[in-house]
Amino acid sequence: MSLRGKTLIEIVAGFLFILVLVGGGGAAWFWNAFNAGGPLRDETVLVIPKGSGVGAIADLLVREGVIESPLVFKLGVKLFAKDQPLHAGEFRFPTAASPRGAMQVLIEGKSVLHRITLAEGWTVREMFDALQASPLLDGPLPPPPAEGTLLPETYFFVRGDSRGALVERMKSDMSETLARLWPKRDPKVDLDSPYEAVILASIVEKETGLKDERARVAAVFHNRLKKGMALQSDPTVIYAVTLGKAPLGRDLTYADLKLDSPYNTYVIAGLPPSPIANPGEAALMAVLHPRTSKELYFVADGTGGHAFAETMDGHLKNVAKWRKLQKQNKQAN
Repeated sequence: MSLRGKTLIEIVAGFLFILVLVGGGGAAWFWNAFNAGGPLRDETVLVIPKGSGVGAIADLLVREGVIESPLVFKLGVKLFAKDQPLHAGEFRFPTAASPRGAMQVLIEGKSVLHRITLAEGWTVREMFDALQASPLLDGPLPPPPAEGTLLPETYFFVRGDSRGALVERMKSDMSETLARLWPKRDPKVDLDSPYEAVILASIVEKETGLKDERARVAAVFHNRLKKGMALQSDPTVIYAVTLGKAPLGRDLTYADLKLDSPYNTYVIAGLPPSPIANPGEAALMAVLHPRTSKELYFVADGTGGHAFAETMDGHLKNVAKWRKLQKQNKQAN
């Protein structure tokens, strides 16, 4: 706003103060106009650019149909906002907002919250792809952190928040979650560190998406580790092939199962050297509080879940059922 324009408003504002004191009709008109409902028929969201002066804000509100008179808004701000600034950002204006109501929205500065859901079991690459694709976030992505250091969750943010800051929140949330869950783990859990819990939870996360199965799948892996058996988890083989940089895009082969890689749990004993994805809190809980069982095997059952077994004989029967179902599905298609 120019100095001349600002002076004019101050003069008019002072004149209105005089009218108020003497009970003039102009003051009554202004009071009604400033507090009367505006033309907005539906709630609307507007972005107030950074650096916008009162005049520019008033013009934007008129242009978007929130208020009718820029002069009434500007004078009202001068008279009633006092030292409270009007914030820039993205704000929601209610139906029939008065000029005073619009001013109050901008004084309170409660920006519209947006959300982004980063799914459990996503790799760092998948999470970064989602952050990069969001047009509401700003700034470059930082160098990718280590796998398993970001907590999958639904995150809320305001338009213009930086991608780097959101990544830091995800890292902090994972650290805080581990610090809260690790001390409360089942004492029978034979893991040496929270990091090992993340590794195993990342495998559980990739093996099942069913809430009721996580602790049961975790128990199978705990039982195999105690017996010195290889985990033989297909998702670890997929990670051995792709290193989390891209989807596999095909079925695993017998050659894949023989791949010489520290991530291939068909050929190595124990846990892989690092997580294969970013596990959520539920998977971490499952690993730290596994179901009590003697089960050592599981295979898909065709319903989205798995069939479990304590013995190889029982497992082979479940595998036969799964293969029969696969054959029937292929014939039906």
